[in-house]
Amino acid sequence: MNKDEVKGVIESLLFVHQHPLTVDNIVKIVGNEVGKRVIKDLLMELLAEYQEMGRSFHLVEVGEGYQFRTKTEYAPWIRNLRKVKPTRLSQPALETLAIVTYRQPIVRAEIEHIRGVDSGWVLNSLLEKGLIKILGRKEVAGRPLVYGTSRRFLEVFGLRDLSGLPTLQELDALKGEGTSEPPQEETTGEEKEE
Repeated sequence: MNKDEVKGVIESLLFVHQHPLTVDNIVKIVGNEVGKRVIKDLLMELLAEYQEMGRSFHLVEVGEGYQFRTKTEYAPWIRNLRKVKPTRLSQPALETLAIVTYRQPIVRAEIEHIRGVDSGWVLNSLLEKGLIKILGRKEVAGRPLVYGTSRRFLEVFGLRDLSGLPTLQELDALKGEGTSEPPQEETTGEEKEE
């Protein structure tokens, strides 16, 4: 295959797949003879092309992969089409998710110590939504489960990786400015759980 053919294959794979595709996924599908570097270069070309087009959707790097997403300003019409309201996270779920995000890997007892309340049902809810995952067991008495964020977490919050999160100092600065409105999120082909 020549470069344009490979680019077309990559574009079509991204178009039909409902979750972000990693470079490794694409290499496995396209074939190792193309190579990771070529795939990455072609993805960068596609990112630039879709940026320049000014369409209602764009290609984004999210969840350690690449995915087509509609632009934020079209979310109300997409919700009307789907007739589905996005799932909201409760305040306890948001608190717990923030603790897991910034303190991972973390065990339930540490989460409960920070929150001051039992967090079992909240952890189960976040596990069911796929926002967190069990990383293993801690090598201490009782071998408690260790939690961390999942790839789905990155997808839902539009992050390439955890380095895209604001630091705790940046969050404190925002709190000091009194911003109360969270940023608008982009929508995908499936309704995101927030």
